[in-house]
Amino acid sequence: MEWLESAILQHSALQAVIVLSLIVAVGLGLGKIKICGITLGVTWVFFAGILAGHVGLSIDHQMLLYAESFGLVLFVYELGLKVDPGFFSSFRTGGVKLNVLGLTLVMLGTLLAVAMTLGFSIPMADMVGIIAGATTNTPSLGAAQQALQQIGLSANGAALSCAVTYPLGVVGVILAIIVARRLFVRPSDMKRAVSEETNQTYIAAFQVHNPAVYGKTVREAAELINHHFVISRLWRSGHVSIPTSDTELMEGDRLLVITTEHDAPALTILFGAQEKTDWNADDIDWDAIDSSLISKHIIVTRPEINGKKLGSLRLRNSYGINISRVLRSGVTLLATPELVLQIGDRLTVVGEAKAVENVEKVLGNTATALRDPNMAAIFIGLTLGLLLGSVPIAIPGVSTPVKLGLAGGPIVVGIIISRFGPRFGLVTYTTRSANLMLRGIGLSLYLACLGLDAGAHFLDTIMRSDGLIWISAGLAITFLPTLLMAYVAVRWAKVDFPTACGMLCGAMANPMALDYSNSTMECDAPSVGYATAYPLAMFSRVVVAQLLVLLFCIS
Repeated sequence: MEWLESAILQHSALQAVIVLSLIVAVGLGLGKIKICGITLGVTWVFFAGILAGHVGLSIDHQMLLYAESFGLVLFVYELGLKVDPGFFSSFRTGGVKLNVLGLTLVMLGTLLAVAMTLGFSIPMADMVGIIAGATTNTPSLGAAQQALQQIGLSANGAALSCAVTYPLGVVGVILAIIVARRLFVRPSDMKRAVSEETNQTYIAAFQVHNPAVYGKTVREAAELINHHFVISRLWRSGHVSIPTSDTELMEGDRLLVITTEHDAPALTILFGAQEKTDWNADDIDWDAIDSSLISKHIIVTRPEINGKKLGSLRLRNSYGINISRVLRSGVTLLATPELVLQIGDRLTVVGEAKAVENVEKVLGNTATALRDPNMAAIFIGLTLGLLLGSVPIAIPGVSTPVKLGLAGGPIVVGIIISRFGPRFGLVTYTTRSANLMLRGIGLSLYLACLGLDAGAHFLDTIMRSDGLIWISAGLAITFLPTLLMAYVAVRWAKVDFPTACGMLCGAMANPMALDYSNSTMECDAPSVGYATAYPLAMFSRVVVAQLLVLLFCIS
């Protein structure tokens, strides 16, 4: 059995892979266990690493640093790719409010942490780890460790304090949501989310009875109101057709329009009357509506189409078809002429069978072409992210420049490449399963290394007085600001409670609490709030972690 002992205990490349694989496998297995309906998921990998370190397992230090760094970089970059297009579109009226609330939550937790640092004499080198654990934000821990190493200080204290505060960081947000719901949330605060979910596309039929649009073209009618819509079909005198922007509207025309539910009343005023038929049911057979037209989903797979505006393809005028909707990353978008197409977009095309077939040839619609991710784009993004993270940023009053580091640089580049890459012909598309796998591998590697490094001294830390202080401070940073901001969001900012819960989970980087919110509220509002607040809040925590180190740890 010497070979087995050598493979597990003697430092080598093989031994490092075996140990990390065992930690990840055990952790992910434990992550499937639910206690009172709550599971810590991938967080168990962190605790499996702590257990392995406590029983004496270790790997070569340089290999540990490499695996930890690579895992963190891969995780945050893929996260950045997945965040867009929601990140930029969130900075509209509702998104701005949620982001302001999320940043306020970040500020409150930071101020409370600084106050406890001064009041209880907790070193900031340890407090940044407490903050990371209390907010379940491993990228901020990575940024803090990078900053500590830059100024020549040990990062072990941050890892240990994060390890002991992480469990209550997960539970604390859920407790705050439960307490908030019982103390000051009214039934009306729960119902507003249902009526305010208006961003998804909405299909309605209208009849033209407004003399103001008689004889006007579709383009001229659209210029009368400041609302986006797409006319999918036009019925006139028993015949159906695909209208173009030059089609003139006549009295009695029936129009099938794709818009948003929020804009439907304005279109009713424009055209004259809205029909009562529900066109948004899932079981509608669109091909059976009329015999001459078909409706088909076509996937953009040709690289030549990537980054081009929908209007520039002139598909409607060339083939006599209409594109009513575009599905991207689970979000349904209106097919406006200014929409920039990306590889993987799924277009709903309406027209005659032969015309739709020709459009299919133009766009590609070869699903097999999407199975293999563009690996070159991934590594180009990683390289650019690491270079950006290495750029020193001078801040007035701070002697040492701030760097975005391993955690900040890649996520910023991931968001930017996902948004603007297609315009430069860069194919950034990956399937949802591929993105989740890469993120899972990266996060699992990072947590395994983090736990393994902290495990040797974990129990000793908990048993001493410092450990108890760390746990108490972490719970306070998690619970108090979250509960306060829940009250501010619901009672002062008038945000519905499900969306507020998503915002709180996003600002605290807590997907486990989001899973709890989704399971207890019958709407998608928590997920929307989470996606809106998460990117900016996480990026700010990465920067704040480095600023705290540079402001309080440099003598």
